[in-house]
Amino acid sequence: MRILLTNDDGIHARGIQALVAELSKIAEIYMVAPDRERSATGHSITVFEPIKATQTNFAGVAKAWIVGGTPVDCVKLAMSKLVKDIDLVVSGINHGPNLGTDVLYSGTVSAAAEGVIMGAPAIAVSLDSYDADMEFNFAAKFTRTVVETVMQHEIDKSTLININIPFNRKERIKGIRVTKLGVRNYDNLFEERYDPRGNTYYWLGGGVRDEKQEAGSDVEAVQDGYISITPINLDLTDYDLINEYQEAFVDYLEWK
Repeated sequence: MRILLTNDDGIHARGIQALVAELSKIAEIYMVAPDRERSATGHSITVFEPIKATQTNFAGVAKAWIVGGTPVDCVKLAMSKLVKDIDLVVSGINHGPNLGTDVLYSGTVSAAAEGVIMGAPAIAVSLDSYDADMEFNFAAKFTRTVVETVMQHEIDKSTLININIPFNRKERIKGIRVTKLGVRNYDNLFEERYDPRGNTYYWLGGGVRDEKQEAGSDVEAVQDGYISITPINLDLTDYDLINEYQEAFVDYLEWK
């Protein structure tokens, strides 16, 4: 089995190195990851400037490249040019959660989504903590278990798996829940500042809002001490509204 590893925290981040240590025991590992942190880049790609990719060496990795681009650039470049016949894309382990609507901003989840777009099953993994001293060993071991399970059961290539792991000791994690996406909103606080020339610029900050969660959401699961496993389909069509919109726009649909 050939696994492509990537992330949005940069190729030297401890989360991706922990994945190398575990997944290299069961697969041939290829690593293509950003040269620096690229958090919250979403599904952005680089089109107006060249993308630099430098091959490097890492223990436990068949081949590795440091890429001067976004996480999605990394997967797109890897699967188009650098590495052939990838069986699985694994993105992470992210330093911080990717829950609910976070997935629309997340470079971690977007990299996995690009794997799906390019025809490979994909997994995104995040650890629910920003602690500078956090350790990723349990999260990496759990990811290995998930990889072995989904490959055995032939994961649907049109759906990615988004995993969020509570930052607890193994013995304190209550179990696993298969979940849906919850609600995750932020206070968008833009601090107004001025550069040395007097020009105005803004710095975005703000924490997570407390939102009421529906039962069965990934946010609820992690808050309750459970690992959340969320299947995400990239088809964003609202099928329930198709007939309603066809009726609402009937005159325009028949326009020539």
